[in-house]
Amino acid sequence: MSDQIEGNYQRVADVSQNTHFLRGTGIEVIHAVSSALVPEHVLFDFDGTLSLIREGWPEVMIPMMVDVLLGTGTRESAETVQQIAHQFVMELNGKQTIYQMIRLAEEVSKRGGTPQDPQVYKQKYHDLLMERINVRRAGLAEGTIQPQEMTVPGTFALLDALQHRGARLYLASGTDEAYVKEEVALLQLDRYFGQHVYGAQTDYRSFSKAQVIERILSTHKVDGSRLVGFGDGYVEIQNVKAVGGTAIAVASDEANRSGKPDPWKRDRLIGVGADLVIPDYQDAQALVDYLWSAEKDAGTKKLP
Repeated sequence: MSDQIEGNYQRVADVSQNTHFLRGTGIEVIHAVSSALVPEHVLFDFDGTLSLIREGWPEVMIPMMVDVLLGTGTRESAETVQQIAHQFVMELNGKQTIYQMIRLAEEVSKRGGTPQDPQVYKQKYHDLLMERINVRRAGLAEGTIQPQEMTVPGTFALLDALQHRGARLYLASGTDEAYVKEEVALLQLDRYFGQHVYGAQTDYRSFSKAQVIERILSTHKVDGSRLVGFGDGYVEIQNVKAVGGTAIAVASDEANRSGKPDPWKRDRLIGVGADLVIPDYQDAQALVDYLWSAEKDAGTKKLP
């Protein structure tokens, strides 16, 4: 049933390797960025990487799945089912939502139940999630909540700095495209990305972040060394590294906005080859300066 176009998580690096921080910042360097070519194209994930509108989504998805699985008549305890659901939901985090629902259907079948179509589960989850986040969406629309309150700290400073450098910005999300575009507009991020906002489709096989990356590189006739990717999920980190780009792991503390990296995200994203790890964008200018810095390679020209 799992006809997948997005790869599974594969650890390729040891989180215990030696790392260092750029002086005076929270930017952790796992692999020094040494390309002599400055970036031209920058790809962002959305939820957890820029947007905090959907913060707390596992607290909606996992209980829904527990209810579905207990409904099969399984003899497992609610605690056991919760642990199983938590494990596969987080294991698949970063992929399109439909993959988690495909897995739910498979788990129902394993327990002798008759699963609903994964799209039905996805819609049920989405309806429940909207109940949780509608206050946030309405507040943004009405102006009672400011975009800075619902974005990863430093988001606007980073996007401004990247635009100042002349980088082209793109956004690709595993959330349905229609909702991504709505929420991009609510957060007033549309001025940075324009038409380059991509998200999941009803036919999930017709979209992937890897396809977006391929389109960027082929359209502009550049190789992956000119690409930088930001994400808090493993899929975009793997995809960017696969083409030779620079992958920046955003180990965001979504609930608390503490400025400290989430340990689980940090470990997971270093494991798939992230070059840098940041907790948020409070050191946005230092990060952009580093990515464009002459100090990376002799002969690289630092732009004004």
